[in-house]
Amino acid sequence: MPADRRKRLVKDPFSHVVTKDGKVLVSRSGRSVGVIAGARAERLRTQLAEAADERGVQLLLARATGQYRHGTERR
Repeated sequence: MPADRRKRLVKDPFSHVVTKDGKVLVSRSGRSVGVIAGARAERLRTQLAEAADERGVQLLLARATGQYRHGTERR
């Protein structure tokens, strides 16, 4: 997985909640940034359970929401 080179995930981490119906609600800075449902949510829940540390959890949540590439795309 790519590293968080600018340490933004340390300064402003993601948080998540798994609902009864299996959706994963992802938020950052107190604002909702995404709702993952269906097969993607099931896969994400499995990966989150297997994550060894908080850094891994943060990278998984960033990737799931699409918030991990801003400023690094090639033009």
